Amino acid sequence: MADAADTAHSVHSDRTGRVLIAADKFKGSLTAVEVAERVTAGLRQVVPGLAVEALPVADGGDGTVAAAVAGGFERREVQVTGPLGTPVTAAYALRGDTAVVEMAEASGLQLLPEGVFAPLTSTTYGSGELLLAALDAGARTIVFGVGGSATTDGGAGMLAALGAKFLDGSGEPVAAGGGPLRELASADLSGIDPRFASVDLVLASDVDNPLTGPKGAPAVYGPQKGASPEDVDTLDAALAHFARILEKSIGSKAAELAAAPGAGAAGGIGYGALVALGARFRPGIEVMLDVLGFAPALARAGLVITGEGSLDEQTLHGKAPAGVAAAARAAGVEVVAVCGRLALPPEALEKAGIRRAYPLTSVEPDVEKCIAEAGEILERVAERIARDLLG
Repeated sequence: MADAADTAHSVHSDRTGRVLIAADKFKGSLTAVEVAERVTAGLRQVVPGLAVEALPVADGGDGTVAAAVAGGFERREVQVTGPLGTPVTAAYALRGDTAVVEMAEASGLQLLPEGVFAPLTSTTYGSGELLLAALDAGARTIVFGVGGSATTDGGAGMLAALGAKFLDGSGEPVAAGGGPLRELASADLSGIDPRFASVDLVLASDVDNPLTGPKGAPAVYGPQKGASPEDVDTLDAALAHFARILEKSIGSKAAELAAAPGAGAAGGIGYGALVALGARFRPGIEVMLDVLGFAPALARAGLVITGEGSLDEQTLHGKAPAGVAAAARAAGVEVVAVCGRLALPPEALEKAGIRRAYPLTSVEPDVEKCIAEAGEILERVAERIARDLLG
């Protein structure tokens, strides 16, 4: 197994002897903060007094605000419109004039009642309200983390909240959601809050899909939001129509940006941010590492421990552990990973810059138990890391 892929050797104080824990959440089991706490506890069971620095990370999806708050940002809460049109309490993070806004806080799947989906009518209106709250708080740089959405509306709801007008053939506002965009007759972006012209809006995402087509938002991500094959076809056609109407309104850049990397992020909210808010796309983990001060923390570390719930093929395409490992490898710092489930062979880990992975299943074969008792088992995994690498 890959968790026993190489011979252990000690990592001594080649820098300061400090271990840097820069892991994402174990979705459904542990937050990124809890992962860091449990790993720290396990390491210190074996090496009491070990110098450990925790820097919980995220890749722009759900958990991004929590990672920012753990990194020293202030948590702010505001009431916004949820994906089903009902009020929800959403949080963003603020430090100085930099805000971290997570669209999943306002428009995420986790806000839907269990078993309830609304693939055609869920809205990103609340994400626009959340951006406005950040502007009102004085933000001049906004990291807009997009992922984990319940929505596929191309960001139309978000833009409507920010002052855009989307009208049908009768001159009435189109209904909320991606499906009704097929009725769109005209788009007017001139009313969008003018402050966006002077704000650095960074679209932080771990996906680079275009808006529509076989790799677009409806086809790739629609089914996980409850979309049937017919719904996917409806949404794809509606978003394509949305882009055509915007092209009539603002010119050829609307069509060009529909094909741009990140346009399909979070049900196409990436497209809305790119086409109307002047956003620039960057891989979410790169942005978050910059915002959280990863580089100076890395300079103090002799070993980095990263991880997430499942280390699999998706990890290699912009997820947090891959970004952490790439940065650490460039700095010459060794990286190991913790995870709930390991689905990558040793050669793939090595290529990503991860020397070795330690899944929970390496100490507890029962997967259900790993999920139910993830924290306790992770501490035991961390003890193994300490014995292998810090003795």
